[in-house]
Amino acid sequence: MIIDALQCSHFDREIFERLRAGGVTCVTATLGFWEDTLESLDAIGRYRDLVRANDDLVLIATSADDIREAADGDRTAIVLGYQNSCALAGRIRYAELFADLGVRVIQLTYNTQNEVGGSCYEPEDSGLTRYGRELIAELNRAGVLVDLSHVGERTSREAIEVSEKPVAFTHANPAALAPHRRNKSDALLRALAERGGVVGLAVYRNISGDYADTPDRWCEMVAHAVEVCGIDHVGIGTDLSEKGTPADIEWMRRGRWTRTAGYGANTPDQPLKAPPLEWFSTNADFPVIAQALERHGFSAAEAEAIMGGNWLRLYGEVFGGSAGADRAGKLAAAGHER
Repeated sequence: MIIDALQCSHFDREIFERLRAGGVTCVTATLGFWEDTLESLDAIGRYRDLVRANDDLVLIATSADDIREAADGDRTAIVLGYQNSCALAGRIRYAELFADLGVRVIQLTYNTQNEVGGSCYEPEDSGLTRYGRELIAELNRAGVLVDLSHVGERTSREAIEVSEKPVAFTHANPAALAPHRRNKSDALLRALAERGGVVGLAVYRNISGDYADTPDRWCEMVAHAVEVCGIDHVGIGTDLSEKGTPADIEWMRRGRWTRTAGYGANTPDQPLKAPPLEWFSTNADFPVIAQALERHGFSAAEAEAIMGGNWLRLYGEVFGGSAGADRAGKLAAAGHER
């Protein structure tokens, strides 16, 4: 089972076919970054139309059981998610409404501070707001995973503490190896794991540094995360953007909130989108990761957990539905922690 916790790809039938070629069981599709409520609803409608037109290849998943159904039917499950909470327009009741429409992942902040809390790019992280605390409770109740990938250190720590359900860094890397404001300290990774969460390691070059050079080098980052978090709390969140355009990058970096140049995870010296990796450029390349994990010394059970088992367990706890083998704690109990 292969589960990718975050992509920004422009999904179409060609990409769906590559998901099947790569054996991908489930992927979370980003529906928006800065869009308002109406634009966000439009995005849900478009994805429903897209999935309906390609239902021989994909289905929209709202539970762990839906993901298993997709796997049994040789299809890929699509989880709908947003990389910002602005779609909710500060209305607490909208969390449940968006969940009823099929949304299962919402990131609290994107690249700026908002009414929920601080972003990783703010010079000072003011922490989780009162609205942020209530929103997390609503997302927990509605079965929506709280994503902290672009969220600031203090806000992330407080969100982990107040959430009654496990939360996630769907696409981030260990800052101890790849120093970047988008990445997560070992202290945060431990806190996430202690509350049952999962970190999805990204192959995005800008936040991976030299660790993106080869699949074997990337596995060194996986091994560090496993050492810090334990085998039950590490997965994949590629942050892949197939068929992305310069206009997409511009929107992600600037939205409507600034007139100045924006670089996101890039720098003024390297303002353009990072080139695709030679070893991982499309969804058909996922077997390369599995092979690299094996070469790096991970057992079959450990590789299975990293490739998708840990996300399935988390999705079962947060979304609802059976997660199968109740993986949480079993590998550690069997002596697999690194």
